[in-house]
Amino acid sequence: MQNSINITLVQTDIQWMNSTATIDFLDKQLANITTDLIVLPEMFSTGFSMEPAKIAEPMDGISVTWMLAKAKELNCAICGSLSIQENNNYFNRFIFVTPEGIQSVYNKKHLFTYGKENDVYTSGSNLTPINYKEFKIQPFICYDLRFPVWSRNTNDYDIAIYVANWPAKRAFAWNSLLTARAIENMSYVVAVNRLGIDGNHLNYQGDSQVIGPLGELLTHCSNQAVVRQITLQKNTLTKTRNQFRFLEDRDEFKLL
Repeated sequence: MQNSINITLVQTDIQWMNSTATIDFLDKQLANITTDLIVLPEMFSTGFSMEPAKIAEPMDGISVTWMLAKAKELNCAICGSLSIQENNNYFNRFIFVTPEGIQSVYNKKHLFTYGKENDVYTSGSNLTPINYKEFKIQPFICYDLRFPVWSRNTNDYDIAIYVANWPAKRAFAWNSLLTARAIENMSYVVAVNRLGIDGNHLNYQGDSQVIGPLGELLTHCSNQAVVRQITLQKNTLTKTRNQFRFLEDRDEFKLL
């Protein structure tokens, strides 16, 4: 049984609404990486654009095709979100691929109404846990972070992944809520945010990080482009949960 997982956080600028240029850049960043899982930001190939008619791809588009090829080349899983067009709808979709193919997708539940995301994208309605390397992973996208009921660890996930385009001016909320989600759910939290200035003149400072099940900061990326690796231990998580057993006292509920 595998006890550990090596995760690579890719904190990077994104070429605005230009998938080809961004993917070319990512190819260089990820050359010769050895890891189990690569985590990319939200809408990693285009930036957080509210013009899906110009950027959205089908599931066999350039970005997903690149993910599949890169996963096979590097013999690891790759995940991140993309603007996807499907059945006459647009989704902000988290995609998790392995060398064997697409393993799982999750459509963003909480659309960012302040940024009019709800006007152009369709909300998802289902959580999608992923089993990979003996870890249960629960994906979330950006604004989902503000909603603890949606993030609540009701199915004993080990790692919550948050991919984001979270502006620097709200960095205090980003950092605080990530810590809260780790503590209340007694899970690892892996969070990857973008850098740079997007086409809407919003500034992003990264703050990508990994947090342990008691809220301890395991690694933090400052305001610079970085490919950061960290190995998480399953037995450390199990030992912490067995010692404190806080999850046994959680409230039971069902999402409607």
